[in-house]
Amino acid sequence: MKHYTSSIQEMMYGLGRKARLASRLLMSASTADKNAALIAAADAIIHRQADLIAENKKDLDASRARGLSDALIDRLALNAERIQSMADGLRQIAALPDPVGEISDMSFQPSGLQVGHMRVPLGVVGIIYESRPNVTADAAALCLKSGNAAILRGGSEAVHSNHAIAQCIHDGLREAGLPLAAVQVVPTTDREAVSVLVQMEEYVDVIVPRGGKGLIERVSADARVPVIKHLHGVCHVYIDDAADIGKAVAVAVNAKTQRYGTCNTMETLLVAESIAPQVLPLLATEFAAKGVELRGCERTLKIITDAKAATEEDWHEEYLAPVLSIRIVDGLDQALDHIYEYSSNHTEAIISENYSATQRFLREVDSSSVMVNASTRFADGFEYGLGAEIGISTDKIHARGPVGLNGLTSQKYIVLGDGHIRQ
Repeated sequence: MKHYTSSIQEMMYGLGRKARLASRLLMSASTADKNAALIAAADAIIHRQADLIAENKKDLDASRARGLSDALIDRLALNAERIQSMADGLRQIAALPDPVGEISDMSFQPSGLQVGHMRVPLGVVGIIYESRPNVTADAAALCLKSGNAAILRGGSEAVHSNHAIAQCIHDGLREAGLPLAAVQVVPTTDREAVSVLVQMEEYVDVIVPRGGKGLIERVSADARVPVIKHLHGVCHVYIDDAADIGKAVAVAVNAKTQRYGTCNTMETLLVAESIAPQVLPLLATEFAAKGVELRGCERTLKIITDAKAATEEDWHEEYLAPVLSIRIVDGLDQALDHIYEYSSNHTEAIISENYSATQRFLREVDSSSVMVNASTRFADGFEYGLGAEIGISTDKIHARGPVGLNGLTSQKYIVLGDGHIRQ
């Protein structure tokens, strides 16, 4: 059993109690009040731009002193454009339909009762994330619009930026008359705070970790609170023997090179043996022009002679880099077998003009997103019409795929009667 520093535990339980009380008030908050808070927070972000940049500079200076990479520092940096984008994101969330209170599936039962569902908030959401300070605004806004109180724990490298953004959110809450404890940022960078947060079952209803595989594994291992997560994205594109060559090349190149460091980027390309001699030389030329390192199976190396030999580890790898593993398969059955064995259940795509093959792929691939003739890079909340997302879940229970407003709610049964009694 873990023993915590009393001061850290007291602080976290204090946040939890405040969040639980705030969540009760948010359950009955009107859509108009929640939207007013979001719009006022967006205005505050623009009004406080100079303060945000000044606080962000403290984080950037500390990160450079610690020797963080240029890529991480770029993710951390705020400028006028990114601040405007944060404000726009809050306004976009305000414009989304409010799922809370939505009633569906009402039907009369033989008893004369009406039975249906009402969509309700989860309650208190704990969000643990790294680097990008804009997540503070996005996560707070999504939780607020879905009627949830939020406890936010950002990375230590963005501590000043996160607190400054939270002040803008509090400006919005104050303007709308909503409780400031609806959005709380953990005031310490001590890792012990995370250990306490993920075990606060009486105060926190769900944890959402956003970050690298190591962070998500640690949170999942320690948590007693349910976790909405995905550990990594080993995404596949399968080029079927009935694929249109032009579509296959365009989709595969986009799925790998549109952005390298995202969880919905293709990491393994599967190609049917009968079409491989036609499509792989074209793809090799495209990937070479973009500087992508290719690692192939034995059959692939006979066609792309300058590719490196793929190892067993490559089929498991989420590269998040300009590296791609390629395997030639006998056909759809072997492609499905490969995906079943190596997929992280994030996103898979088939390129084919054969209706039966695409329908089998849709039915038999057990991932959170399954696509036909489309790039895996579309596995995203905005692209799915959900608006902003709090993350992508590869779990099978509750939320699966991009988690937007609906994913931060649940349903309860409602029953309408007129003095009914059971005989």
